Amino acid sequence: MSRTAFINARLIDPASGYDEMGGLLVENGVIADLGPQLFNDGLPDGAETVDCRGRVLAPGLIDCRVFTGEPGAEHRETLALASKAAAAGGVTTMIVMPNTDPVIDDVALVDFIERRARDTAVVNVHTMAALTKGLHGEQMTELGLLLDAGAVGFTDGIKAVANAQVMRRALSYAAHLGALVVQHAEEPTLATGVMNESELASRLGLSGTPAVAETIMIERDLRLLELTGGRYHVAQVSCGASVEIIRRAKTRGLGVTCGVSAAHLQLNENDVQSYRTFFKLSPPLRTEQDRLALVAGLADGTIDVVVSSHDPQDPEVKRRPFAEANFGAIGLETLLPAGLALVHNGDLPLGRFLAALTSIPSDLLGLGRGRLATGLPADLVLIDTEMPWKLEPARLKSISKNTPFEDRLFQGRALRTMVGGRMVYVHGEDTSR
Repeated sequence: MSRTAFINARLIDPASGYDEMGGLLVENGVIADLGPQLFNDGLPDGAETVDCRGRVLAPGLIDCRVFTGEPGAEHRETLALASKAAAAGGVTTMIVMPNTDPVIDDVALVDFIERRARDTAVVNVHTMAALTKGLHGEQMTELGLLLDAGAVGFTDGIKAVANAQVMRRALSYAAHLGALVVQHAEEPTLATGVMNESELASRLGLSGTPAVAETIMIERDLRLLELTGGRYHVAQVSCGASVEIIRRAKTRGLGVTCGVSAAHLQLNENDVQSYRTFFKLSPPLRTEQDRLALVAGLADGTIDVVVSSHDPQDPEVKRRPFAEANFGAIGLETLLPAGLALVHNGDLPLGRFLAALTSIPSDLLGLGRGRLATGLPADLVLIDTEMPWKLEPARLKSISKNTPFEDRLFQGRALRTMVGGRMVYVHGEDTSR
């Protein structure tokens, strides 16, 4: 029997609000016991002991929006390498997007990802299958078969489903299956710019995408959701107007949820002034007022989850003029520290931030994880919320280094990551090989 005893830990279970000093025992890959008095009678025989020294022990993080290069573009990143980056960031479950080559729109490809993950990844990997065949937005995929194969939801990833009839049918069919439909909310005929449409974009000589490109798509989809019922999720919101639209929709009882990226919580359009292409994101970074509205929406529960939107890009497509470079930035290893910055600023309670990365995404996707509870898989992260450090791209696990947080000073990081009772990351050591 394998045993690991975490002692002197600040145990935080965001789902229940539990926050106590105590210990946690892992036996054979599951949480066997936890509590303030757990080891008063001594440690169990043969247990490996981890002295947490008062640091936070929480459920492992769940990242709902991860792009990888496998299959088809393994030079950008493989599932194995992405999983090592995830472990280093405290992420124990990552949900991969279908924007690969070939597109994950078939049962065989969902099975391929599941098998590859079991063979090569050090964290849990689940698949978000394509909502439309080939991501073309014209013909719905076989949602029922894909769901049976293990898909946890349906999306066209970085492409919006612009055809209203297709989206209506998808929402209706998904409602009967209890499946989640995820939309990249950008009206494609309006989302033609390379940054936020604003006075700043004009001064920089860059084309802009207005915030209305996002709100129009969300408003349309919510009207369709009223017709069909079911569950609809906006992958990323980027502006205050979207937050307000979703807040009103929730008040009306619609089955809508949404996410926000850690980058959009920390950065704004002013960061683009350096023409650094690592700040070129989709949706684009908006105004500081929008960023503050996103933080407020996360704090009050309007925004449900925080994602990395991890999207590795190789240097050949990033070392170009801003207008020509690809969209996307990596984020698995900065998801936790970027969010902790909001906690340290007093903008967000620690429990609320952790809930948006654990129990809420678990419930949204039906994963049965994201909690500190006996009998659940021992997916855990030990966090030093105070440790100061500087992000040096060369030290990142990701093979691609396109991070917008290059040379950023952070406070707080993952020290240990456990998946199913196996320690897959220890800060300062390489346990993932």
